[in-house]
Order: sequence, then C-alpha cells, then structure tokens
Amino acid sequence: MNDAPAPDRRGLSRRGLFGLAGAGVVGAGLGTGITAGAHNANASASGAAASYPFFGTHQAGIVTPAQDRLHFAAFDVSDITREELIELLGDWSYAANRMTAGLGAGSYGPASGPYDAPPDDTGEALDLPPSGLTITIGFGPSLFDDRFGLAGKRPDALIDLPHFPGDALIDTLVGGDLCIQACSDDPQVAVHAIRNLSRIAFGRASLRWSQLGFGRTSSTTRAQATPRNLFGFKDGTANMRAEDTAEISKQVWVGSGDGPSWMTGGSYLVARKIRMTIETWDRTALREQETVVGRTKGVGAPLSGGTEFTAPDFAATGRADEPLISDSSHVKLAHPSSNGGATLLRRGYNFVDGNDDLGRLNAGLFFLCFQRDPRTQFVPLQLNLAKNDAMNEYLRHVGSGIFAVPPGAANGSYVGASLFET
Repeated sequence: MNDAPAPDRRGLSRRGLFGLAGAGVVGAGLGTGITAGAHNANASASGAAASYPFFGTHQAGIVTPAQDRLHFAAFDVSDITREELIELLGDWSYAANRMTAGLGAGSYGPASGPYDAPPDDTGEALDLPPSGLTITIGFGPSLFDDRFGLAGKRPDALIDLPHFPGDALIDTLVGGDLCIQACSDDPQVAVHAIRNLSRIAFGRASLRWSQLGFGRTSSTTRAQATPRNLFGFKDGTANMRAEDTAEISKQVWVGSGDGPSWMTGGSYLVARKIRMTIETWDRTALREQETVVGRTKGVGAPLSGGTEFTAPDFAATGRADEPLISDSSHVKLAHPSSNGGATLLRRGYNFVDGNDDLGRLNAGLFFLCFQRDPRTQFVPLQLNLAKNDAMNEYLRHVGSGIFAVPPGAANGSYVGASLFET
C-alpha cells in the first residue's frame, strides 16, 4: 500500500488548483474526472483528429504513431515532501488524461468557473481537437536522492550518462528531476499541454529547460513515410515500428526481472539536443554528403545499391576494392551489426531556435530514443558514433537528459504509483 494518501481523482488537488487558478477557485469544489479515451465534442463530430488514451499498460507517446510536433520539458522538483510529490504526479495524470481527450486541464475549462478568479485552463486549445496529443512522464536520476526516500529504488539502468567525445553540453540544457514529452499534430495543442502542466506544478516543480520540435525525424508505424532531417536526408529508415511487437518487447519495454518491479512495462528515454552546423553542410558537395551519411540523398537507398529499405551491404566494394559504404559513414556505425545487435526506438524532431550571435541558424535535431537498457543500447552506440562517425564534423551535442519512463497508469491512478509503494 502507499505510504501517503492517494491523490483525490475527483479532480485536481488543492495545490494543483492554486497553481492553475489561484486561491479564489479552491473553495469552489474539485470537479469530476473523465474516463480514458473520451473525446471532445468537436473531435467526435468531425473525426478530424485522433486521440490516444492517457491511461493504459504502457505510457502513450512511445510506440504511438509519431506526431509532427513536440514540446519537451524537464523540471526540477522544489523543496516539497514525498506526499506533495505524489500529489503532483496525481494532478499531472488527472490533467493529462483530460487534455489528451481534448478537454481542458481543469474541470471548469478556460471559459467558466468562478468569475473573479483566473480560469483553470489557459484556453489556447479551446475548440481544437485532441490532435493526437500524447503526454509521457519520466523520472530523472536526480529524483532518486534522500529528499523523497527513493535512493534505494533507483534502477541500475538509470545511469548518469558518461561524457561522450565531442560533447559540448550547456549546463542549462542538461538533466532534470522530471520530464514531460508532449507530442501532437498541432503545435498549439502540444504547447498548451506543457503550459498547463507547468502551471499545475507551481510551487512544487519548476521548469529547468524545454524544447520545441517540428517535423518528426522518424516513423514509428509502417503506415508513416520516412521523413527528412535538416540535412535533407531521410531519417529513421531502419527504425523499429510498432508492428514489430517481438522486437519492441525485446528492445523497448523493461521486462520482469530487469530491475525494480515498479519499472516493469516501462522504458528508458534519452534526450539529446544536437546542433547542426547547417551553413557548413550546405557548402559540402553532394558526393561528400552521401559518403558521410552512407545513403543517397534522393531516395535514401544505401550506397551499396537498391531502394530505401534494401539492407545495406557493408561488404560491397567499388573502385580499387574500396567499400561502397564508408566504414566511417553514419549508416555503418549506427547499424546494429556495428553495435552488438543493439537498436533503439527513435522519436526525434527538427528544431530551429532562431539565429546565434554570428547570424547562423541555431538549428538541428532533438534526438529522443526509448530502450530497455541504456547501458547496453544507447551508451555503446553513442560511443561508437562519437569516436568514429564522419558526421561529427557537422554536429555538436549541446543538451542531454536520461529518464526512467514508468509503465502506464491505471484509470484513476497516476504515473509512477508503484514507485511509492512501501
């Protein structure tokens, strides 16, 4: 059983209401919850957008069809008690369940409730359908310290990522006690989700860093075409797909006996903000670009021949018996055959954060990946790339985070509930 009272799932806690709307709303009542999978009226009538239930065996936003937009946020937990942390996770889960169904974060919504208090939803998603919104919550290594009695429950797989060769990490873009990944096909819906969850967290957790993303750089279902990154190449051709259930089970979901039982059915998320030196790349000859990547820029076929989905032949040679796919190409070094069979489920996004002080585009890839164990998947793969990848000439890793993503929550409960069981 829990060592703290379960959050009241009739609505937000009193502190959650303080964060959303101020003290004036608190005495007005908590409202009622909704069931998983509900739709708002507009979405149901038009069928214009998908909705994915928040509650379930696994958290949504992992094998869910990759949406086109992202708002990712990392938070630092304030000086609060264990019980208040549980309450925050309950409030986030309650609000996430509503927003993924196309409703407001609070039970009143943005245009009703006590007239002399702020609305309990910011309102910019009013009248918009769910737009495929998913909200995924994770726990960083720094959460597992003495503040909340969780030090003994940190999974061994939730490591502090090593410093990789070439890293140029910016302190303000690293780490976090908690993270929220909001993905949607409408950027306003994704931003609305993070905005309101940040309001709910007021006084309990503060935003550490965040990232907006557009133009998914991977496909997570076979129905999705392969997208392109800002280098103009197809990205994620060999990514795992949701239909690959045996591979997903092997590579993505934490299995029974892998670690503490509270993580069974969950996954581990690694986030990396990768700045691309766009201007240098754009002055590089097409032949060199394709050699660096290991694929053609047009159709995305491996340089060993075939079509986009033809398996690369790393033994194929051309003139002077030189390999058609360079040993330092990204395709070769990222391939499972170069990494002991390890692979990742990718859900990355492009980003453009304006210009830097020299007038260059501050742009690149916000890399997101899910895996069963980062010690045997992300870390060796990234070390291999960091040491040998010809693409490193055009990349700089500036942000980083790793998070344990618990399994999905039962309807009426909250994400991470089993972590707090005694």
